[in-house]
Amino acid sequence: MYLLLESIKIKDKVLQSLDFHNERLNRSRFELLNCKSEIDLSKEISLPEMLSAQVYKCRVLYSKQIEVVEFQPYLLSPIQALKIVEANHIDYAYKFADRTYLERLRANLPLYQDILIVKNRCITDTSYANIVFFDGKNWLTPDTPLLRGTKRSQLLQKQIVQESRITVKDLRHFQYAKIINAMIDLEESPAISMSSILF
Repeated sequence: MYLLLESIKIKDKVLQSLDFHNERLNRSRFELLNCKSEIDLSKEISLPEMLSAQVYKCRVLYSKQIEVVEFQPYLLSPIQALKIVEANHIDYAYKFADRTYLERLRANLPLYQDILIVKNRCITDTSYANIVFFDGKNWLTPDTPLLRGTKRSQLLQKQIVQESRITVKDLRHFQYAKIINAMIDLEESPAISMSSILF
């Protein structure tokens, strides 16, 4: 049985971007498990009274139904460098709880460093986030992501970022990069200089 995951940001005791998490959760259940009934996360998650106003991560593990809901305090760990890793056979179109293969790819990396995965010469994602690049005028994100993250979808919908085919050779055209995911907003993500993308 598939076990899938949603990581939801809680800020000021409010669950963030639930529409996007609901959409992905129910699409994944339908495509993988043929579930036609929908789940509304706002009715499934009860925030503990002890939560403070700090940022928390709500981890929802699910298959056909919600299995586990967990709450963890969240602190941003700034990534300072990315190492390019080629993985032509990787498939992570759904947010599975089992991330063994991704963790294996980034094994032995120094603290504050992550991988930038290349598949068939195209830039995809880091091990746990989508990536965006700034060219001096626009924010661009690869049109070949491994996982279509909720923050990525939100920024595309708002036209804050644009999709583009980005290969390794294209990296020289950008000024810097940022990583984004449900827990990391574009404006708070530290900039990563292109010289810190390691080959």
